[in-house]
Amino acid sequence: MKIKLKRAYDPPAPEDGFRILVDRLWPRGISRDAARIVLWLKDAAPSGELRQWFNHDPARWDEFRQRYWRELEENATALAPLLAEIRKGPVTLVYGAKDEDHNNAVALKEFIASRQAEQPI
Repeated sequence: MKIKLKRAYDPPAPEDGFRILVDRLWPRGISRDAARIVLWLKDAAPSGELRQWFNHDPARWDEFRQRYWRELEENATALAPLLAEIRKGPVTLVYGAKDEDHNNAVALKEFIASRQAEQPI
């Protein structure tokens, strides 16, 4: 499993592989051409309510991850396109958040890794 994480504001690179935006909202000030996003998985992003509750507060990180993972478990079909691309080769999860350690792309990568450990993709 080869999953990278990258901010939408960082320049795309050939080693990124298949670039997937995993935010519900498009990053401000970034054109679709410049971002080189191949797939936008809005449905795999946290719900609007969860995103607003979290508000990128590191003190809420653990609870955010738990709630987000529950949302992912309830909406497993949203991950199908992502899992299909992971099987093919390198994937980069693209996100807009400033905090590189506490964002939904980090939580999503951890979720996939935990599920992959239980049942290989």
